[in-house]
Amino acid sequence: QVQVVESGGGSVQAGGSLRLSCRASGYTYCMAWFRQSPGKERERVALIFTGGGTSSQVADAVKGRFTISQDNAPNTMSMQMNSLKPEDTAKYYCAASARWNGCTVFADGYTYWGQGTQVTVSS
Repeated sequence: QVQVVESGGGSVQAGGSLRLSCRASGYTYCMAWFRQSPGKERERVALIFTGGGTSSQVADAVKGRFTISQDNAPNTMSMQMNSLKPEDTAKYYCAASARWNGCTVFADGYTYWGQGTQVTVSS
């Protein structure tokens, strides 16, 4: 069983920055960040392919502000969040899939999940 562990998050004022990191204990084909706020569905924020390439995608809502990148260690990645807005407030989850067809925008495609880390942006 692959374990996924997140770190980072916290509270910041609007316009500030935070960095989230995630490490998986086994092989991953892709890793992603999802976020969920109360009353809303879990949405994918960013995706990076870790199983042989380094291509990545970010959601339109965070494009130009969030950057996802693979770290030096295998199956680890980080997301730099700049120019944070109050609407970015949510619990952020790291997800991973060992299968290429699990790397979708939908949460149910991902097999492995972290516990989540809270990001709070105040105005």
